[in-house]
Amino acid sequence: MSKHVAVLMGGTSSEREVSLNSGTACADALEGEGYRVTRVDVGADIASVLTELRPDAAFNALHGPAGEDGTIQGLLEILRIPYTHSGVLASALAMHKERAKVVMRAAGVSVPEGLVVNRHDAAKSHPIAPPYVVKPVSEGSSMGVIIVRDGRSHPPQILASDEWAFGEEVLVEKYVAGRELTCAVMGDRALGVIEIKAASGGWYDYDAKYAPGGSIHVLPAELKPNVYQRVQELSLTAHQALGCRGVSRADLRYDDTPGGTGALVVLEVNTQPGMTQTSLVPDMAAHAGYRFGEFVRWMVEDASLGR
Repeated sequence: MSKHVAVLMGGTSSEREVSLNSGTACADALEGEGYRVTRVDVGADIASVLTELRPDAAFNALHGPAGEDGTIQGLLEILRIPYTHSGVLASALAMHKERAKVVMRAAGVSVPEGLVVNRHDAAKSHPIAPPYVVKPVSEGSSMGVIIVRDGRSHPPQILASDEWAFGEEVLVEKYVAGRELTCAVMGDRALGVIEIKAASGGWYDYDAKYAPGGSIHVLPAELKPNVYQRVQELSLTAHQALGCRGVSRADLRYDDTPGGTGALVVLEVNTQPGMTQTSLVPDMAAHAGYRFGEFVRWMVEDASLGR
């Protein structure tokens, strides 16, 4: 009998639509690989749904809070259902950008300078001199990210608005100029390095990430061999320092601008990277010789408890 895999997708986070796309792509691929697949749109009744289904494994295609922060991972541990990607601690740690930076820095990984402040305080006066970046402490997919450019007289007022939906604390980081790089880790191996360019010429925001044609993926990134290798080393070190399992993706900046610092810093590690047709990790897996179906099969066969 073929292995029964529950693909967990959707959920209630602000990244619901992306998760549904990721989950559908992975479910289709797993069916193509011969698995028996149940697609589960995760709601408040997820514990009873999984108890009734009793799958052999759960493929976690959730993004954002609850799916990426250790919550669903803890439930799967209690239900004794092996699952993909990182475990409870690594998921919770990587999701909290500032605490993840503390751990990565201790492991020798360069990270941007920054601090956590109350959003209302950040709206009153610049927490640090521009240019800087304001991020929700625990969100993904560039949700809520604001770039405050050099010379801007006032901080972004949306931070004090009732429309702000990303928590009371924000992470403020010094803006790192240069190139946007990303590198996936698969098990104990760093895959290829991609340079990401927004097709609009702007920054790699939500639309650039997920709209077809919104971004250009340069793979392999056109870097000097020593820099390319360093990106891979930093990505693997960050993955291991945070205790990640399965597949993760590190996002980095490389300041090779004229007169720039030459800094190469890790911005964050994504424990639940996107798996849509426009996503980065499937591109890197393909470059490493894995068909999409083979890649998701590897993740399912890697599923375990106590991750």
